[in-house]
Amino acid sequence: MNAAEKKLIYRRLSQKGFQPSHVAEVGVYLPETSNILDYIKQGIRTTLVEADPRHVAAIREYFGNKYPITLHPVAVFDSEGAIELMNRAASTFASVLESSPALVNDAYKKQDADKFTVPAKRFDSLDDGTIDLLSIDIEGCEWYVLKHMISRPAVISVETHGKRYINPFINEITQWMEDNGYELWYKDSSDSVYIRCGLFAITAADRRNLLFNEWLLAWKRFKANVKDALLGRNQ
Repeated sequence: MNAAEKKLIYRRLSQKGFQPSHVAEVGVYLPETSNILDYIKQGIRTTLVEADPRHVAAIREYFGNKYPITLHPVAVFDSEGAIELMNRAASTFASVLESSPALVNDAYKKQDADKFTVPAKRFDSLDDGTIDLLSIDIEGCEWYVLKHMISRPAVISVETHGKRYINPFINEITQWMEDNGYELWYKDSSDSVYIRCGLFAITAADRRNLLFNEWLLAWKRFKANVKDALLGRNQ
């Protein structure tokens, strides 16, 4: 995405007339790629969580003290302590995972040279209960954010898929959304965006777009799997 282009979630929520007061992102990567960058630049209160020290430094340099940001330089996990992460290009994931975008889509093989250790926190130690827009992209550990979350955001964007990859906790994520009163609004190439039921009307056009994108994602996954089979690749 061009750096000047507004993020899809910002554009779609603006069209619906939704304006958050506290936005949060778990798994920022580089600051200019932040899924909530447009809200940050509006001066909306922001919580950012990023585990990779290189990206933490970039975030601090990029935003400086210009915006009301609280940055947590930790990994979010199911328990607190220290956690070993793997870095593969733009993907940083917990080494204990057997499924992540890098492992599934890129056939990445874990290497000791790519390992590093960071502090890990449960999300309830970072969440004050006021988040109303949350974006989660932590390469397979998204469920641990929802599992321990205090807030009940109006909007939640969570990485659930991409090419061959399906989030290893997709069943837990889907069930949590149902149990907590959320409905699926739309999908893009990697994320599913949920809204709290009744936040705004999901139109017939929204539902048609969702069905089309789900079909398109399934078709792309099918083609990728056929290609792998023809080339003798094992996923």
